[in-house]
Amino acid sequence: MAEQTILVTGAAGFLGSHLCDALLAGGARVMGVDNLATGNLANLEHLHTESRFAFEERDITQPFDVGAVDFVFNFASPASPVDYMRLGVETLLVGSAGTLNALEIAKKHGAGFLQASTSECYGDPEVHPQVETYWGNVNPIGPRSVYDESKRFSEAAVMAYHRYYGVKTHMVRIFNTYGPRLQPNDGRVISNLMMQALRGEALTVYGDGSQTRSFCYVSDLIEGIVRLAKSDEVLPVNIGNPTEWTILECAKEVQKLVGAKSEIVFKPLPQDDPRQRKPDITKAKKLLGWEPKVALREGLGMSLDYFKKQVVNSKA
Repeated sequence: MAEQTILVTGAAGFLGSHLCDALLAGGARVMGVDNLATGNLANLEHLHTESRFAFEERDITQPFDVGAVDFVFNFASPASPVDYMRLGVETLLVGSAGTLNALEIAKKHGAGFLQASTSECYGDPEVHPQVETYWGNVNPIGPRSVYDESKRFSEAAVMAYHRYYGVKTHMVRIFNTYGPRLQPNDGRVISNLMMQALRGEALTVYGDGSQTRSFCYVSDLIEGIVRLAKSDEVLPVNIGNPTEWTILECAKEVQKLVGAKSEIVFKPLPQDDPRQRKPDITKAKKLLGWEPKVALREGLGMSLDYFKKQVVNSKA
């Protein structure tokens, strides 16, 4: 996407900031916006002197225009259970009004558009592994619904702008992702376990730990997303690592990596917590020539220094 001018919403977030890095490395000019409700300017600090990057603090639930752009990546949304349950109404607003406002920019400027959607669209799946044609098993009134339904609405909005206005759109369904810049206290599996192990605390596993997740290292995910943006695919594409781990296995991997002697404690499973999560990435392989390269053990090792710094910072 060299020499293009690209808008990234949610630019100060975990994924948004890594996406900005990849787009800049590819030669693009990048305009990042974020209201900093969950984003962190520290994630963009290294771009302070980058002349091809500009940032605006902005709430995309209000109509806005940053001028002519060639492409829009819509990554604005709280994404961890801790954040979207704390900011439930805001999550619904950014997934509805925010997505529509971002789509209006793409429509106005004839830009391409990529929506960051989620594996949460599948809910607590009855089809395993999850394929893009599966409609999901989502509780529309449960505690997680503010996130699940905001993303499902976003997908409907994206398809409407494609069908009715001819906007060139794409949708990525993102599965569990981890790596540097993941918020240390966001309640997600990897950040929870890494921070607990490094602090010498007991590792928390919910339920009996038999529920599964598939963990994708952030660089793999971003590569898949950039490839999708260059494709002609309109329908959703799963991007994630299909290697399935139980939460208990993951806790033991973190223990081993950190050399922690911490015990593992079991707590009740949260309502509507998915029992299993694994992407079928056949479509991404065929369409994009993409598959993840970084195994969990390797990716945890590559994330260790970042989490060590977060432990030090939290004590300061």
